[in-house]
Amino acid sequence: MNLRDLEYVAAVADHRHFGRAAGACGVSQPTLSAQIRKLEDELGLVLFERSPRNVTLTAAGERVLERVRVVVEETNRIATLAAEMGDSRTATLRIGLFPTIAPYLLAHVVPEVRAQFPELRLRLIEAKTDDIVDQLRVGRLDVGVLALPVGDDLQVSPLFVEEFVLAVPNDHRLAAIGGSVSPSELAGEPVMLLDDGHCLREQSLAVCALAGAVEDVGLRATSLETIRQMVAAGVGITLLPRMAVSPPVSPSPSISLVEFTEPRPARTIAMCWRSTNPHSAFFPVLAEVFRRLPDGLVQPA
Repeated sequence: MNLRDLEYVAAVADHRHFGRAAGACGVSQPTLSAQIRKLEDELGLVLFERSPRNVTLTAAGERVLERVRVVVEETNRIATLAAEMGDSRTATLRIGLFPTIAPYLLAHVVPEVRAQFPELRLRLIEAKTDDIVDQLRVGRLDVGVLALPVGDDLQVSPLFVEEFVLAVPNDHRLAAIGGSVSPSELAGEPVMLLDDGHCLREQSLAVCALAGAVEDVGLRATSLETIRQMVAAGVGITLLPRMAVSPPVSPSPSISLVEFTEPRPARTIAMCWRSTNPHSAFFPVLAEVFRRLPDGLVQPA
């Protein structure tokens, strides 16, 4: 029996679902399921009743969970105490970023953070927005870099506003316009979007709704780079955040980038954290470093 196994038990009890519990714990579902089964074998007890649609605690599981929560809470208190006694500038910070910003923003900010805080250790976790928010709330992440809005239970420091551009194949009618286009030019156009769970999907859907565009339901991608390659192959058009098409990202010779007229569709990016985090006084300082991006890349929040 180890602490991680007890955390798995608490997560399954909280989520009543092995897959969601595994996501919150940052492990695969088979790993979590195997460890809980191993713990049950070690204890000689069945802690959960499992069915295809339901996961419920057994009577024995309820009793064990009471003690599990005490152990996990006391362990977290020890970790919090140690963090409070440490210097935030030499701490290990767990930072969550969603996939459509992580590789592009980090290329700019990580060198700056390392230069200013050489002893600060960053543990960078790429995850979907909902997973980042969940992990922030339960203390598995210290900071989240997210698109607004987020829950009102988190401290929020807006970083910048990132505009969207339209990415179309070179032979598309909108590529030949030679200037900015109004979102209304997308009326009736099928637009390729990311799969469910990506915040960029929701942001793009909002733009499409305003412009009268429609989702190309026959084509969805699980990553921004995949959807970029689909545009390059002439499959369709999409909206891309500006950082994803700016240096150090190399331009694609098969894609035309079309600017929107004012007011341009955009998303506001913010740094978020729990007010009770022992390093919370340091996070506004860190946020200021994240705002130092090349001129013209983003707009002030």
